Amino acid sequence: MYVMLEYSFEKYKLHSKEEEVEKNLVPRTTVIKGVLLQHTIQALVFFLLLKMTGADSAGQPSSIIVIAIQFIIAMLVLDTYQYFSHRYMHHNKFLYRHFHSYHHRLVVPYSFGALYSHQLDGLLFDTIGASLAILLSGMSPRTSIYFSCFTNIKVIDDHCGMMMPGNPFHIFFWNTTAFHDTHHQLHGSKYNFSQPFFIMWDKIMGTYMPYTLEKRAEGGFEARLKREIEKDD
Repeated sequence: MYVMLEYSFEKYKLHSKEEEVEKNLVPRTTVIKGVLLQHTIQALVFFLLLKMTGADSAGQPSSIIVIAIQFIIAMLVLDTYQYFSHRYMHHNKFLYRHFHSYHHRLVVPYSFGALYSHQLDGLLFDTIGASLAILLSGMSPRTSIYFSCFTNIKVIDDHCGMMMPGNPFHIFFWNTTAFHDTHHQLHGSKYNFSQPFFIMWDKIMGTYMPYTLEKRAEGGFEARLKREIEKDD
């Protein structure tokens, strides 16, 4: 059954199993341990945040319109924070070498490695960013849980390595699995820093690099930066 599922998904993958084994610099067991630790740290920080702000007390439920506005504000705050902190992590050699490079040990990303990172990198980049988005948008505890789940699902999709047809994230957002995959490749680490929702900051700041999605002869897709295609030509 597993083999059949693996084969059926092969035609949507951005990388083969062989590429994952060859290019990734960290075993899956280490990734799983790191992700579990990261989730534990996030849960503790959010719990303390609710306690310190008094936001854990019961209140009137928000309307759908208010929740939608809060989601949009939180998405913009999170994208802004993550773009500039992410870009700085790459440009500061010390921070990249000792912290952010952990995440880029997954040259071929996969879903359950989405939050694999050094603990300090995860705290500064993901946990603080999400906390700021929740606080500045004025979300209730219940809405913040919805937003956190939505964001985590989006981040997992960004790293899943598959371009599935009908994926709603690929319909409503330009920041897709393929877009983030180009950033994880060795030739794309200076481009496409935006995550997890929009690509506006890359376009505004001149770090957006267009890419094409090409079908591979052996099956699946390949996301290629246009700059690399021009070099080949």
